[in-house]
Amino acid sequence: MSGDDLIYGINPVREALQAGQREPRRLMLRQGVLNPRLEEIASLAADRGVPCRRLTAEEFERLCGPARHQGVALYLAPFAYLDFTDLLAAVRSGSEPPFILLLDSITDPHNFGAILRSAEAAGCQGVVVARDRSCPVSAIVDKTSAGALEHLPLCRVTNLARTIDQLKDEGIWVYALAGEAGADDLYRSNLSGPVAIVVGSEGSGVRPNVRRHCDGLLALPMKGRVSSLNASVAAALALYEVVRQREVGT
Repeated sequence: MSGDDLIYGINPVREALQAGQREPRRLMLRQGVLNPRLEEIASLAADRGVPCRRLTAEEFERLCGPARHQGVALYLAPFAYLDFTDLLAAVRSGSEPPFILLLDSITDPHNFGAILRSAEAAGCQGVVVARDRSCPVSAIVDKTSAGALEHLPLCRVTNLARTIDQLKDEGIWVYALAGEAGADDLYRSNLSGPVAIVVGSEGSGVRPNVRRHCDGLLALPMKGRVSSLNASVAAALALYEVVRQREVGT
């Protein structure tokens, strides 16, 4: 369906039908697949009045290509990014301390989706990406996020450094993950208050200009011979250190 987004996989499709943030347009199920989870999805679609079509294996292959679609796909209204000012307003009115994730130059869709999944699970109030230095939202991102994208506010901004200054003006401490000597140990830093974490690409990390606007740099202790972690793993560890400190104290 021209102009609509296509997502696939059991978890992303189910979450999209349940979340209700984007209008579902048409559900596709593969013929001959006996799976109670697919029938549950068909029932969710019927409850929302979403038309359903059963496709042959060949038709599904043409629709989704070699992707692991698990026999289900859904056309949705196009994804809409949240305006950053709206995210700030929501954070101000919330009962929890601000907790925001910023992504700098994350261009791999699998990393992007995995980071979104961790951010939603950790209770981030929103994720901010740079307009010209981020992976676009896609079916791969949605599937890798296991449907988290349908629940997590995602903002796209023109200037990440300026956005960091806006967060600091709101009383939010902003820290970039970095691996070099001189960065503070993540586990020895106080992250229990209003905080935003910046994660950069695996190759070059957070860009120098973005770093300069942060309040500080945080490093994960590396005890082995490998000098760095996958960006999504590093993001998950940092996010859950914030969760741990808020739950049990520093």
